[in-house]
Amino acid sequence: MMKHFLFTIICLSALWSLSAQEQALAIRNNLLNEDCNSVLVVSHRGDWRNAPENSLQAIKNCIDMGVDVVEIDLKKTKDGHLILMHDKKIDRTTTGKGYPADYTLEELRQFRLKSGTGHKTAHLIPTLEEVMLLCKGKILVNIDKGYDYFKDAYTVLEKTGTIQQCIIKAGLPYEQVRAENGDVLDKVIFMPVVQLHKDGVEAVIDSYQTHMKPAAYELVFDNDSPEILNLIKKVRNTGSNLFINSLWPELCGGHDDDRAVELHQPDESWGWIINQGAKLIQTDRPALLLEYLRKKKLHD
Repeated sequence: MMKHFLFTIICLSALWSLSAQEQALAIRNNLLNEDCNSVLVVSHRGDWRNAPENSLQAIKNCIDMGVDVVEIDLKKTKDGHLILMHDKKIDRTTTGKGYPADYTLEELRQFRLKSGTGHKTAHLIPTLEEVMLLCKGKILVNIDKGYDYFKDAYTVLEKTGTIQQCIIKAGLPYEQVRAENGDVLDKVIFMPVVQLHKDGVEAVIDSYQTHMKPAAYELVFDNDSPEILNLIKKVRNTGSNLFINSLWPELCGGHDDDRAVELHQPDESWGWIINQGAKLIQTDRPALLLEYLRKKKLHD
């Protein structure tokens, strides 16, 4: 009887593990599949309204609520560890002061992360390795502020077996990214960030399309003029997916999270972004965006 019970537990554990692996693979395939009409939710710095930003708990919350991609930021410690940290200094988000590079990882562990209201919590600064092990098989990870550590991050992805789960991005020309990272660029999903309201943006887009044809572009625009709409259409017509931020007005021409939630205008915010052809929406309101998409039958 006991042997049968243990065998059942082992089988269920194996099935759960397979299911978890399939979850991340399904999200990746969704991102890379042009024929899939669902919209992917990207949570900015994790679920930072309910846990410290860039913390393991903030990321776990995203996994539990069904978010597709979690966005994180990287810095490097004195002894070479990649940690999650948005700011140049640790002052705002931890109980410590100074630059991450001033401390070893062990020294940083003496500090605690602060909540969104600035209060001390029990949470520690996590390493990229810890994050990727937590996310393995469950969710995609978008490294935002972290291009400076591209090759170091790739080493961590290799070690943790999570290369296929990571999106790395930068607002730099193709030629520079290729020169600095070589063939590593071909081994992960790389997403160019293009500011549509800046001069020379079409040349940047054309260069990426000529040499790379990215899976997605992150589009940033501070207005929704006809010129901007034409550029959005240009990128959409390349066949690459669109990643649009709804974090604050200057990133999405005024179609932001607060407009959706506080002004009760989700169709003029998230709906407008979807109508531009966005495949990925980065938000500070992941639970509410998921609810909106599910009502529109654009998310499981």
